[in-house]
Amino acid sequence: MALLEVSHLKTSFFTDAGEVKAVNDVSFTLDRGKVLGIVGESGSGKSVTAYSIMQILAGTGKIVGGSIKYNGTELVGASEKVMKNIRGNKISIIFQDPMTSLNPTYTIGKQLMEAILLHTDRDRKQAHDRAVEMLRLVNVNEPERRMKQYPYEFSGGMRQRVMIAMALACEPDILIADEPTTALDVTIQAQILELMGTLQEELGMAIIMITHDLGVVAQICDEVVVMYAGSICEQGTADEIFYNPSHEYTKGLMRSIPTAETAGTKLQPITGTPIDLLNMPKGCPFAPRCDNAMKICINHRAERMVLNENHAATCWMNVKQGVESGEIELEGGDDRG
Repeated sequence: MALLEVSHLKTSFFTDAGEVKAVNDVSFTLDRGKVLGIVGESGSGKSVTAYSIMQILAGTGKIVGGSIKYNGTELVGASEKVMKNIRGNKISIIFQDPMTSLNPTYTIGKQLMEAILLHTDRDRKQAHDRAVEMLRLVNVNEPERRMKQYPYEFSGGMRQRVMIAMALACEPDILIADEPTTALDVTIQAQILELMGTLQEELGMAIIMITHDLGVVAQICDEVVVMYAGSICEQGTADEIFYNPSHEYTKGLMRSIPTAETAGTKLQPITGTPIDLLNMPKGCPFAPRCDNAMKICINHRAERMVLNENHAATCWMNVKQGVESGEIELEGGDDRG
C-alpha cells in the first residue's frame, strides 16, 4: 500500500468572480522513502495540492472532490482533531519563504520547542534538548547559542535550515517542501538540497518536492508530476521525464533550461502567459501557448495516455505520433493507448 494516495483531487476557490478550479482531477501516489517532484509554473496548482493534503487552505478554498489517503486513512473530510495529529507528526511542510514562516518576535529556540511540545509528549527540558539536537542535525553551528537568537539574526540559508529542523523534529513520514530553495543563492541551494537528500536517506522519510526548477528535480527526485493549469499533463520517473518528455509543455520547460550545450545562445522561453483559471478552454489548456497545437487540441482535451509502465502524458501529439507509426489504430475503437 502506498504511503500517500491522492485520487482525482479537485480543489476550488470560490470568489466574487466565480469558481477558480485550482486543482482539477489530480492523482498520484507516494511510496515510503521516495522523493516525488511536482513541477510547473506559478499558478499551476502545485502549492494548492500540498495545502489540500495538509488541509490548510485559505477561507475561500475547498476540496470539492476526490480522495487523499495517508496510510489508508482518508483525510478529505477528516475532523480537525484528526488533522492536528497528522500535521507535524505524520506529514510536515516547509514553506517557500522562511522569513514569513518564522515569527520575528520569538527566539528560534522558543519556536522550535513550541512545535515539539505541541506534537509530542516531551516536557520542556526534553523539548529543549530535541530542538538543539535538530539544529545540530541540519548543520546549524553553535546550536545552544543559536537557540537564543531571533530570525533576523540568521541568513536566508540558516533560516531555511531552521524550518527543516522544525519540520523534522517530530520525525514525520512525509515531508512536503514547497519551493524550499527559491529565495536562496545557488551555493546555498545546493547545500540545502544536499542536506535534504542526506536526511531523507538517514530518516527514511518520503518527500514531496514542489518546485519550478527542473535542476532541483534532476538532483533529488525519483518520480515527477508536471502540472499545468491545475491538472497533471505528464508524470513518470525522473529519467523518463528528462530523457523522453512527451507533453509539449514539458518539452518547453526542458528547452528553457540553460545547459553547457546552449551556452552563448538564446534560451527558448515558453511564449504567452498561463491560462486564466476562471475561463478554462474546452481543449488542452496549453494549446494557446503551444507551437505544435492542432485543431483537435483547441476543441478537445486529450485523455491520459500510458506510454509505458513508468510514464504517462495527456497530449494529442502522442496520439498523432502513434497513428503515424502504426502503433495506434483509431478506426474501430478509437484506441488512444
